Amino acid sequence: MPLALVLAISSAFSSSSFAADSHALEQVVVTATRSTQKAGDVLADHVVITEEQILQSGQTSIIDLLQTQRSVEVTRNGNAGNSANVFIRGSNEKQVVVLIDGVRTMSSTSGSATWSTIPLSQVERIEIVMGPMSSLYGADAVGGVIQIFTKKGSGSPRLTFSAGAGTYGERVYSAGILGSTEGDHPIRYSFNTSQEESDGFSSRIGSSYDPDKDGYTKTSTSGQISWQLTRGHELGIRILNSRNDGQYDPSTGIPVFKPYIVNDIDIYSAYSRNQFTSNWTSLFQVARSYNKQRDYRSAVAGVTNSSQDQFLWQNDIKIGTDLLQILTERREETVATSSQPAQNRDRSNNSIAVAYQLNRGSHLASASLRYDDSSVYGGNTTGSVGYGYKLTNAWRINGSLGTSFRAPTYNELYFSNFGNPQIKPEEGKNRELGVYYDDGRTDFSAVYYHNRLKNLITNVAQSPCSNPALTTCITSVDNALLEGLSLSAARKFGDFRVFGNFDWQNPKDLNRNTYLARRARQYGTIGVTHMMERFKYGFDVIYSGARYENITNTIRLGGYALLNLHATYDLSGDWQLFARWNNVLDKKYELAQTYQTPGSNVFAGIRYGFK
Repeated sequence: MPLALVLAISSAFSSSSFAADSHALEQVVVTATRSTQKAGDVLADHVVITEEQILQSGQTSIIDLLQTQRSVEVTRNGNAGNSANVFIRGSNEKQVVVLIDGVRTMSSTSGSATWSTIPLSQVERIEIVMGPMSSLYGADAVGGVIQIFTKKGSGSPRLTFSAGAGTYGERVYSAGILGSTEGDHPIRYSFNTSQEESDGFSSRIGSSYDPDKDGYTKTSTSGQISWQLTRGHELGIRILNSRNDGQYDPSTGIPVFKPYIVNDIDIYSAYSRNQFTSNWTSLFQVARSYNKQRDYRSAVAGVTNSSQDQFLWQNDIKIGTDLLQILTERREETVATSSQPAQNRDRSNNSIAVAYQLNRGSHLASASLRYDDSSVYGGNTTGSVGYGYKLTNAWRINGSLGTSFRAPTYNELYFSNFGNPQIKPEEGKNRELGVYYDDGRTDFSAVYYHNRLKNLITNVAQSPCSNPALTTCITSVDNALLEGLSLSAARKFGDFRVFGNFDWQNPKDLNRNTYLARRARQYGTIGVTHMMERFKYGFDVIYSGARYENITNTIRLGGYALLNLHATYDLSGDWQLFARWNNVLDKKYELAQTYQTPGSNVFAGIRYGFK
């Protein structure tokens, strides 16, 4: 595996002997600076997954798509309808901010996103920004930020349709209409819906668990509409509603009642974007996001709901080629649960941030400072500085320093006989150095990072707990180090593209001198794609080293390598056939102890209007 990556990297360094392809349309990134910026000018380490890449992959699960990305690890408790987590650079799921169209979507109780409910069929683009981003996004942006953009419309009206089926009785259908009107006051619109079903497989391994299949059903709708009142002034609304009904196996025994969980995410936002002067643009957005869960272990469900009301006013002021940003935010959280009435309370957070992006020829720099004031855990100040220098049009080096923090969740604060209302936020200090190359045909990056975390919120043995009968409860005593080297390379050879990424990391619990749970020391992906007239195909190999299930490192999860194939074929008009074959060699592996993962599985279908 490392040999293949070395070959890919070697091709990157030898690129100077080849003529570079021109960039037909330079990629832009929004999440790294909360403003549109050319990818070549973005100092933060990042990955962009385009709509073309999503379609080409043939994946129907967002977790399966993210599993192939640099600096990203995933876990999942069974099939695509079961709970899952995403780690960035060794950070855990609570240390990653997840946004959908600029709106936070993490549960206030668990602190993580409900990945099984996010519909990939509604997604147009994903941006992953690695490293501390608290100085722009506040609490929880310790390991990075993932922003998911749903489909938007432009141009002549067009219809989209997709249908496919595969192993485990998987069926996926989607349809949409999107476009824009003409004239002085254009209206842009996009409305999409999808249905996903699977008979599934037994989520747990072992004779003590129910061997029956654990299926799921996911129904989703999304929509966007915006109106340009006059040049430089736009009003818009966005919605996303998605519901996932997923069966699961309980922790022990074979139940009389088949348990299942219904998860809903609902996001509503409205915004006004106004260019008041030639150098001043204002964005005002109000949003509400819901995370609703009903856990049916019997005929009566256990209910856990959380909502977040979010208010943002962002001002972007151009100063020559530079950009000054001033933003204020308010977030109000509410939790209502049937089993933990102590959590049924509100909290709020007010913040103000200032950022400056400098762009002077070969010199790039950024600085940001943010203050967050929580009604529960008080004030936190975070900051970040970065500098980059363009050695040539293709080569760039840059470095950065940044701080971050993670806020305690409602479960960690108030869960009966377990939570601790006195715990304070985690704190992180990161430094990194990167080298980047991109000439249009070859791209390469190497990034070293060193992120020191203190006051980690953990469930450890301590005395006394709030309930004397318990021996473990929440406390903030641990310290950790997230250190690693992240490599990425890609090269075009005519109609072929070869790519690879590999991460070496050292995610350590410094108190115990052990590795953090479910993080591998090495992981990566290599692959090849080939375009042959109407036919495009490729493969990728996902590799992960061994991991430990627990923080004491007594339970080991073996490493694995998965071979995936994908292909598309353009029919006449806007019709296209597509297929993918995951885990071709039927590798048996675990992402979490006792939980099964998919064996060799295929999916094929037809779509219209996506080319």
